Amino acid sequence: MTLGTLYGVGIGPGDPDLITVKGARIISQCGHVFVPKARKSAESLARSIAEKHISPSAKIHEIVFPMTQDRGKLLEHWRNSARQVAEVLQSGADACFLTLGDALLYSTYTYLIRSLKKILPGARIVTVPGVTAFSAAAALTNRPIGEGKRLVTVVPTADELGDVRRALEAGGTVVLMKIANRLDAIIGLLEQKGVIDRSILVSRAGMEGQRIEADLRSLRGQDETLGYLSIIIVNVDGEAME
Repeated sequence: MTLGTLYGVGIGPGDPDLITVKGARIISQCGHVFVPKARKSAESLARSIAEKHISPSAKIHEIVFPMTQDRGKLLEHWRNSARQVAEVLQSGADACFLTLGDALLYSTYTYLIRSLKKILPGARIVTVPGVTAFSAAAALTNRPIGEGKRLVTVVPTADELGDVRRALEAGGTVVLMKIANRLDAIIGLLEQKGVIDRSILVSRAGMEGQRIEADLRSLRGQDETLGYLSIIIVNVDGEAME
């Protein structure tokens, strides 16, 4: 039996033109395209970004990832998703899984391939890197992420902001991801640490509704959805953001 290949394609932060040439080519050639989405009733953001590269004849498989912290439910969900992918690969067809940003940076794709390797140990998996959200945010604001020998720390924020606090204390450049509904708490911490004027937020980079804000104090108390698909870059040791 000849198995098909699963391609994990990072499609970048939101601008369809930031999909790599290799990624666009692979998407256009795959007869099966797996796209994640948050709810059954929702549109897949990944699909909308990559739409122009998907072949009209391709079969779209939507995978709903549950918004839960229950590890047992998450593992079962990814096992089921991996079984769907395995069925396609066992038919000899190739498939691609689309994921925002880079495929191996805080991506649902990592859970999928971990489960797939257990279900189908012989599966061939090829990962295509994508432009990260913080790279796009840096480009939009002309703010360097890494400069000289300064430390760069990427932190997925959590309800308990201890990791963010330690990263700020270490200095250099701090990139805050997965802000979600914790924006007010993060703003408070940045102000407490005296770095709020060296911080800039980019929301929905390259997408409709893109927003760039250097005055983070003005974001207090706003709609909590602003923190979704947002990045904060903190230049801890450098000049104030303008």
